[in-house]
Amino acid sequence: MTIHIGAKAGDIAETVLMPGDPYRAKWAAETFLDNPKCVNEVRGMLGYTGTWNGHPVTIQGSGMGMPSLSIYANELIRDYGAKTLIRIGSCGAMQEAINLRDVIIAMTATSLSTPSRGIFKEINFAPCADYGLLKAAADAAAQKGTPTHVGGIYSSDVFYDERPDLNDQMIRHGILGVEMEAAELYNLAARYNVRALAVLTVSDHLITGKSLPSADRETSFADMVEIALSAAFD
Repeated sequence: MTIHIGAKAGDIAETVLMPGDPYRAKWAAETFLDNPKCVNEVRGMLGYTGTWNGHPVTIQGSGMGMPSLSIYANELIRDYGAKTLIRIGSCGAMQEAINLRDVIIAMTATSLSTPSRGIFKEINFAPCADYGLLKAAADAAAQKGTPTHVGGIYSSDVFYDERPDLNDQMIRHGILGVEMEAAELYNLAARYNVRALAVLTVSDHLITGKSLPSADRETSFADMVEIALSAAFD
């Protein structure tokens, strides 16, 4: 057990999918895993372990934002031996060619700051995905026929953004979408020499203003979870 994860030794698989929403972790585990078992309920941040095609998998909620994800990713890696961590979550599209329900696979993650900034000091470290996972996810998406975009995303510190000028520059420089966790996950993966990737479903669009109704979000995320699982065991 750790401060934030109540799982016992051996309860966490080496492959971990990390949605922000703990109830999305519950939905994904019950939908995609065989014999899912709840292994964490501390602070309501649900985690489940089961198998997918015979492979052990944990799906652990990370909470919202990089500070929260950093807590769970650190403990999963350092205390439970996680080797592959894949963020599965929603994002806002930042390019006109991207549509609602499309999948974005994050090659890089731009940010203003992350919890790791104190370590890097004056260095602008460029966190990126594991290439093997990235390629496997892109291949899995192509096989499924899922509309998919691969490239850079923006991990924001805030949800209610009051910097339209910054969003304009992200759009101008080809950033595909915005979310709140991936940059720190990629930093931690580099630090601990493990594999990381973010596979995201577009739930809203910063240019058109369109968004998925809450009731449609879970059912629209199935492709993302299947792509992540396929990539992890390619």
